[in-house]
Amino acid sequence: MRSLRVLLVLLSMCVSSSVLAASAQDQLKSFVQQVQSATGSFLQTVVGPQGQTRRPQSGQFSFERPGRFKWDVVSPYAQLILSDAQQVFQFDPDLNQVTVRKVDQAIGASPAAILFGTGELDKVFVVTAQPDRDGIAWLRAKPRNGDAGFVHLDLGMSEGLPVRVVLLDAFGQTTRVELSGIQRNPALPASTFQFVAPAGADVVRMQ
Repeated sequence: MRSLRVLLVLLSMCVSSSVLAASAQDQLKSFVQQVQSATGSFLQTVVGPQGQTRRPQSGQFSFERPGRFKWDVVSPYAQLILSDAQQVFQFDPDLNQVTVRKVDQAIGASPAAILFGTGELDKVFVVTAQPDRDGIAWLRAKPRNGDAGFVHLDLGMSEGLPVRVVLLDAFGQTTRVELSGIQRNPALPASTFQFVAPAGADVVRMQ
């Protein structure tokens, strides 16, 4: 987080940022309550602890509460992560391999729980206010479980929608996800969240 610069500005920003941070939490609460399904696009970049940057990933996502989502990477390579609320399927077309996990193992304390879950964040996260930046209201979620695989996640909300996610993982990598073109509450066919392994695919089931 950027430090505040002088005492008077510090005091004024402490007041305003607490309001904005509360607004971020209120926006997320409203988003969870009012948006039961959505579609949109994403752009994801990963920056290593030494500042090295991987090729950005882009694609489309959709979700339907509780627990159904589709995260479809189309560039620079294809990859699909899909949850039917019972299991999470990760499909790598290049390897023709599917990894299957139970949904509680894959989502419980993951970033997906924040965007696609039921909104009961306090059970698995410590949620705190953050100062606004870039014209966006922010909150921070830290997993209560040390085995979650990441240190914290910052979520930026604007006009009632999540627009940016910044995640710091246990290896010092920072993942930034920009969300755009979000459509609220579209009617999604059941087939959106059904996965059928391609013929000949290697299916690995994680216990």
